[in-house]
This record gives sequence, C-alpha cells and structure tokens, in this order.
Amino acid sequence: MKTHIVSPNQEWLERAKEHILQGGVVAFHTETVYGLGANAFNDEAVKSIFALKGRPADNPLIAHVHRDYDISKIVDEVPAYTEKLRKAFLPGPLTMVYPSKGKVSRYVSCGLDTLAIRVPSSLAAQAFLREVDLPIAAPSANRSKHVSPVTAQHVYDDFEGKIPLILDGGACDGGIESTVLDCTGEIPVILRAGLVTREMIKSVVGACGVYEKKAGERPKSPGMAYKHYAPKCKTAYFTAEEIGQAIVCYREEEEKGGRPYFFLESGFAKELTKKGFRVFDLGETGEQMAQRLYAALRQAETQATLLIAIEPSVRGGVMDGVMNRLTRAFGRTNDET
Repeated sequence: MKTHIVSPNQEWLERAKEHILQGGVVAFHTETVYGLGANAFNDEAVKSIFALKGRPADNPLIAHVHRDYDISKIVDEVPAYTEKLRKAFLPGPLTMVYPSKGKVSRYVSCGLDTLAIRVPSSLAAQAFLREVDLPIAAPSANRSKHVSPVTAQHVYDDFEGKIPLILDGGACDGGIESTVLDCTGEIPVILRAGLVTREMIKSVVGACGVYEKKAGERPKSPGMAYKHYAPKCKTAYFTAEEIGQAIVCYREEEEKGGRPYFFLESGFAKELTKKGFRVFDLGETGEQMAQRLYAALRQAETQATLLIAIEPSVRGGVMDGVMNRLTRAFGRTNDET
C-alpha cells in the first residue's frame, strides 16, 4: 500500500470518505495531535486501529464528530452542566465522556458503558468529519507507546505503507492531547489532563474533580495506563535538585562515545547551553512546553543517544497535562505497564 500525504481539499476528502465507508483507516489533523480514524460503527474497522497501533485492547478510543453532529444519537441523558461546558469549550481540545447508548462498536469503549466524544476545532478535522458525517473513532496516529504525532510527516514515519491517506492540516498548534472529562456524575471529573484545565472547567460549572486510577483498575480513558509518548533513544529523568547527577550522567554517555542531550525548560537550557552542553529547549510557560513537547521528542530521538530530562519548575494549569506526558515519556509513572 502506498501512503499519500494530501491536502484536505474536496477531492481528497471524498476519497477519504470512500476509505472510511469501506472500513479503512485514515489519518487526520486536529488542533492537538494527528488522529488515526475509522468508522466508529464498524467493528472490523475499529479493531484494525488497535492492530495498526499495537494498542492494548482495554485502552478506549475517542469518537470524533463535527460541531453540528447530533450526539443524542449515540449517548444517553447527561447532566445539565455538560451544556455549559460544550458552549464554553467546544469545538476545542476537550473530550467529554457520556453514558453510551451502545450504538457504536463495542470495541470503541472496550466494553465500558460510556463513550468519549470530542469535537475538534481544527478546520481540516471539521471538513473531514462533515464529509463522512459519522463518528470517527480515533486515537493518536502513532505506534503504541511512541511519541504522539504533531505533523503529517510524523504519522508517515510510523505508518508508511500501512494506511492510504494522511490529511495534512499542518503542524498541530495545541501540542498535547485533549483533556478527557468524565461527565457521568454530579460533577465533572478529569480523567486525563490537557489544554482545558481544571481551573477553566471550575470557572464554568463551579466544581471539577480529578480521578486517581486505582491499582488493577481498567482504564476509563485513553492515556491512563501504560508507558506512553516515549522516544526511541535512551532516556533519563532528574529533578532540578539533581542537576549535578544529571551532568555526571551526561558526561558518562559522552565518554562511551554517545551523544547526550538535555531536555528542559528555558532557564536551565540557556544556562547549560552557555556551558557547552547540547540541549532541547521546551520553553518558559506551560503553553509553550505543551506546544513543543512532542515535536522536540521526535527530533531528539533522531539526534540523541541519551535524552536527559530535568523536571520543569512551572506548575499548575496546562502543566498538569505536560507533566503527565513528560513523566510517561521518560518512564516515571506509577501506573501499571
């Protein structure tokens, strides 16, 4: 199979629709990361996503719809606060989990009685979703556990010869995946942190919880278990207080003939660059770090033999999502693998 990176013009949108209706898989741009999409009503198509990614069978998918799609076709009654959240944040990087009517493939939610729905703001995504006019089940368009893709080339690197089309909407400006919000209870509860923060949600509906996964519990949302977002090079992780140990680690890799890089926020990056160290600069703010994270990880794995992360000092807001991805990318998570 030849993989084409194409502009989401009408001709290619129609071809993408044909592939979807025939049970195929198409990659498409969103404002967060690229998605690997299939018809959410088609069991075999949804199963093929798991096979292509090498994704664990108990890790649920998100159904993507255009802004005018009637979600009452596929979800049951929901709390009143969800309407306020939709008006405030959609289309945008927020996934909302509702009680499912069981209309989509059971493989989308991995047997759970809920369904995660997202309305992306990307114009390319909206054009694609309007063309197919179906819920599109889609995880990020990368091999399981690898760094999420924020350009069409990243998708191509992981799936050349495996999928027919990548609808190229340019670089993703959000940078990390959507916030996933459980909307099945009296108050919304964050299952996965992202660009829509707890503070933002509380400002609209007054209350917002944060879910903590218990040992042995099945994932209720994408991104809640397993090592994710990992570059192909070796990695190490240190706190700011452990900078001395990090430098020793760097020097040891150099002595072995390797090419180490530091992976850190701007303040440390400028300091270490002046001292002759190789660095990847993540930026100063949570928003900058979110936007740069995956692109930097993808670039780093092509240049570094060892990538050494120094834990950022910035906290709160979008940094909750950044830290979630950063610690998982470097294997610093307590979740089961």
